[in-house]
Amino acid sequence: MLELYQAKYPAPFAVLGVRTAGNLLINIDYLPRGVATLSPLNPLAEKVCRQIERYLDDPGFRFDLPFGFNGTEFQCKVWRAICKIPSGGTLTYLDIARKLATAPRPVGGACGANRNVSGPLVLGRHVVVGDLEGYVHFLSREDGSFTARIATDGGAIGAPPVALNSDSLMVQTRNGGIFAITVQ
Repeated sequence: MLELYQAKYPAPFAVLGVRTAGNLLINIDYLPRGVATLSPLNPLAEKVCRQIERYLDDPGFRFDLPFGFNGTEFQCKVWRAICKIPSGGTLTYLDIARKLATAPRPVGGACGANRNVSGPLVLGRHVVVGDLEGYVHFLSREDGSFTARIATDGGAIGAPPVALNSDSLMVQTRNGGIFAITVQ
């Protein structure tokens, strides 16, 4: 059987599926905790696992890995800017847009493309999306900044949120959870 991952690292919160191609790290997926682990199959996967260990021991640790971004030129520029945010630091889409001399909306689009988010729902003053980690993200329609993030059961949210009325929505996770959320 062909293995999709070159390592499956057992972190406290998930098994991390490490994918490499040649000399580049191309992805790290969050897998359920019960998934079988896999020892690194190549030197880069070994390096990735050692750096994950260091990060888990010291959240201030900065990764030094050759990452292969897979997106448009603009998306890659946004993702490289995000990689420069120090541990514990935060930047809004607007902050990144200013650094790149662009508008916040395309920055948000680039972030969404990297995060594998669901289709959007416009609800009042918010744009709402779900992600593969089971979070529901609320973004300001005005400037693209985050206004809230709500955890569900950790299952991926693949379908767009559904409006229940003018201030409530529903999401369903791939774990089968159904969540109704009211915006206040």
